[in-house]
Amino acid sequence: MKRYLILKLLAIHLVVICFVMVIVWLSIDMLAAGYFVTLMEKYNISPEPAHDMFVSAVHRYLLWAFLGAVTLAVVLSFLMMRRVLAPLSRMSVITREIAAGNFSARVPTGTQDEVGQLARAFNHMAAGLEEIETLRRTLMIDVAHELRTPLTNIRGYLEALNDRVLPFSAETFTLLQNETLRLAELVEDVLQLARADAAHGQLDRQPVDLVSEIKTTLDYFGRAFNEKSVTVNFHSAHESLIIQADRRRMARVLRNLTDNAARYTPAGGAVDIRLDADSRQARIDFVNSAERLVASDLPHLFERFYRGEKSRSRQHGGAGIGLSIVKELVEAHDGQVAAVLIDGRLRIRLTLPTTSAENVTSS
Repeated sequence: MKRYLILKLLAIHLVVICFVMVIVWLSIDMLAAGYFVTLMEKYNISPEPAHDMFVSAVHRYLLWAFLGAVTLAVVLSFLMMRRVLAPLSRMSVITREIAAGNFSARVPTGTQDEVGQLARAFNHMAAGLEEIETLRRTLMIDVAHELRTPLTNIRGYLEALNDRVLPFSAETFTLLQNETLRLAELVEDVLQLARADAAHGQLDRQPVDLVSEIKTTLDYFGRAFNEKSVTVNFHSAHESLIIQADRRRMARVLRNLTDNAARYTPAGGAVDIRLDADSRQARIDFVNSAERLVASDLPHLFERFYRGEKSRSRQHGGAGIGLSIVKELVEAHDGQVAAVLIDGRLRIRLTLPTTSAENVTSS
């Protein structure tokens, strides 16, 4: 590619040189030569031999100048264009490497011109592809790992039942049922995560009352909170707060956050939920105890299959997907989600855009 492009650029230079050469040649033949003849006649000198000598000498020097200009243009253009086009040639090679699965290759970015900007944009694209490929591989490994555990348990129980090592008791079938339900929940979580990834630009926006949705979600998880004697405090400065959102997906966001609080709040603890808004945005805070969570976990809290508290493992039934779904769906609504640790308590804040102040009804 570089060789052919250099030939094209050299051809452009040669066309310009030839055009200038023709103009100068014609100018000398038509103007300078005539002026020379007139000057010779003025001084009564025979112009014919001198005229022929003058024209011949000028043509000869023009030819030498043309050859020198062409040689200089070819050498300088080749050297300069090869340096300029080197990143493009490297991009061609790296493109084939990326197509073959090597996403770590990068293009040198030594210049600040348009080619350098293109090289940096290309490297940014390659880095994005590498990150996506890493996430894909990690996701496949994590999904396989999470699926293997319940499947291994189910297989072990079935083999034990088949070999008569375990009796056919209600307790054994309950264990099998729990592992099956856990497997089904994991598959559903992965499906919801895939749907959350595809939610951008595919939202069925309609008026949604956040106050009503939060209360409905808390009623649904009331039993889970009561079993652990967890106190739930919901504070809202408004009787109703209407935003334009996808009702089904916003309900999924609230359920995942409430489920996260119900799972990991210690028995006898408290969960505080606060809703506030202004004319531009609505803010929802979920605050619960997180004694074993450390600050270094926060940047990874919304990553797929990440568990901040190592004790949050399979005894709680979570696979580390819930908060990832929350992040995807909130960002699909042009919102933001963030987490901070304050005195051993985890605060997850959602920020969602509101349509206007008229949507807010104060209590």
